[in-house]
Amino acid sequence: MGKVVLGKDELIDLLIVATMAGEHVLLEDVPGVGKTLAAKALAHSLDGKFARLQFTPDLLPSDITGSMIYRAASGEFEFSPGPIFANVVLADEINRAPPRTQSALLEAMSEGQVTVDGVTHPLPKPFIVIATQNPFEYEGTYSLPESQLDRFLLRTSIGYPVREIEREVMTTHRRGEPVDQLQSVLSSEEILAVQQTVGDVRFDSSLTDYLLDIVAATRQHEAFQVGVSTRGALSFYRGCQALAVLRGRDYIIPDDIKRLAVPALAHRVLPEGVFQGGSRSVVEQQLADLIEPIPVPV
Repeated sequence: MGKVVLGKDELIDLLIVATMAGEHVLLEDVPGVGKTLAAKALAHSLDGKFARLQFTPDLLPSDITGSMIYRAASGEFEFSPGPIFANVVLADEINRAPPRTQSALLEAMSEGQVTVDGVTHPLPKPFIVIATQNPFEYEGTYSLPESQLDRFLLRTSIGYPVREIEREVMTTHRRGEPVDQLQSVLSSEEILAVQQTVGDVRFDSSLTDYLLDIVAATRQHEAFQVGVSTRGALSFYRGCQALAVLRGRDYIIPDDIKRLAVPALAHRVLPEGVFQGGSRSVVEQQLADLIEPIPVPV
């Protein structure tokens, strides 16, 4: 991934952590900084199917999940799978679709399945959703509901590259899109095996208490109307295990928890009296300040 997503090692680490944890990522940034490129790079690095969903105001839930199609030859209805039946799904500009369409992702992200006409269809494994949205343009958009935000393990951004990296981008993209040349390095079976390994990472009871102290502090902080849910705490817990595996360890250290706290929790709290679009940097700073005085186990 680092061959095409240049100078963004932190972003790549977070995408890998989410993949290893079997969870999903929300990328918030301006257009043209590489959100789609990062999702494609992840898909090409895995030996899996990639699908891109361009969210628009007229997108219907069936355009995502699929629908029942009448087959004249057999005289029966047959399920036609939608683009959600992929290993890596890019939900581009997710906030441009109405809530009803956004909700079509809820069951898929939470349960790894979709239900159409009362029949449940399992999604392929592994299954990762990488959603994008522009945090600076709100005309014709719909805010993501809290229940949907809670399904994302991490929220992060990419940012503009430094000048030296941007110069390299000009060179590497001169003859087309280099991401198309990436070769897969892991099969779907190997990713599933890694996800099983993540669950075996040792989490000392004192560190579990430290994680829960952070979660509890978000519920008591005067700046937050709503703190982190139990589902959010469990997702955070599993993300820390995945980060430990990425760092080559089978046990958690306090730095794993501190490293993931902001990207894993900032989108799960509801700030007091902050207008849409103006809350992210404020909340992330408040969360970072909140963590500092909490005693770290030794």
